[in-house]
Amino acid sequence: MAAPRERHTRRALSAARGRLQKAALKLVGWLAIGCLILRLLPVLKQALRSLEHVSPAWIIGAIALETASEFGYVVAWRSIVDPENLLERDGRGARTGTRAAWAQLGAGIVVPGGALANVGVGAWILRRFGMPVRTIAERQFNLSFLNTAVDAVALVLLGSGLAVGVLGSEHEPLLTIVPAACAAAGISVVVLVARGADTYSKRLKDAHAKLAGTIRLVADAVDATYRIIFGRAHRGSLLGAVAYLGFDNLVLWTAFYAIHARHVPGYPSMVMAYIIGALGASLPLPAGIGGVAGIAGMLVLYGVAHDAAVAAVLLYEAIGLLVPLVGGGIAYLLLKRAFGPMRELPAADA
Repeated sequence: MAAPRERHTRRALSAARGRLQKAALKLVGWLAIGCLILRLLPVLKQALRSLEHVSPAWIIGAIALETASEFGYVVAWRSIVDPENLLERDGRGARTGTRAAWAQLGAGIVVPGGALANVGVGAWILRRFGMPVRTIAERQFNLSFLNTAVDAVALVLLGSGLAVGVLGSEHEPLLTIVPAACAAAGISVVVLVARGADTYSKRLKDAHAKLAGTIRLVADAVDATYRIIFGRAHRGSLLGAVAYLGFDNLVLWTAFYAIHARHVPGYPSMVMAYIIGALGASLPLPAGIGGVAGIAGMLVLYGVAHDAAVAAVLLYEAIGLLVPLVGGGIAYLLLKRAFGPMRELPAADA
């Protein structure tokens, strides 16, 4: 009797310790954010003063560019998530897929977690249209993988170009060739894992079934991305993903002109700062704090003044919230008006 009780006590203590460690890490994180905000208050005040004199013409241009970026995402979404146009069948209408993509964009804005939030919200929408859960998971992952691959390739090309002086005068290795090398290494590792997916998954299937499934999922995503990049039938997906990144970065670039910044970074340097700094947006923090701090911090490292970097990123984030939120809200209302409350799938199907 003593042994089972002892094991139960140990499990309880272990679970409690885990919860305490997570709570401690969260506390440390929030304290760090608080200290950072206090230290940045003078910069924030100056940035807010810069936002008082924004140019309306540049704002309109930035909104147009953000709209073009979101349409790029919609094109990629429709080509990958619903290539058979399943959402448009049964008399739903030719624009149902586009509206579902916009609804995913808009709803993902209000959920912290960056790209993962968009995937979860998109799955929620598609499930209520009756698409199988496994199909949703695979295609949403393929879409996210494609966008990540475009970011990684951009880092390799831009970092290498800046390092050799073809794309600008930035030669600092830590800001050019190192990010490019890290991105290239990441691409190589993923490709190698995908090539040996069958062998790895068979070895791990019994002892680590989830890890084996993840390797198989990555391998399928690599194969799908390869077909998209090198296959003529999927050029729309690639063009949409490139437009999604390119126009979105143009919004940030335009923000510097809108606030009348004295020094506007070169576009290649700004794209690199954006891609690296945007990793902070994946943290589940409110109001996109992680993304703002990450992008602004990287821009400072690339030579932008503190107040200009913060002001431009705040303006960029505001436009990046406004456009998908308005567009997604309208799309959701149109879907709801056309089909009523989206139905729940039966438990067995879910």
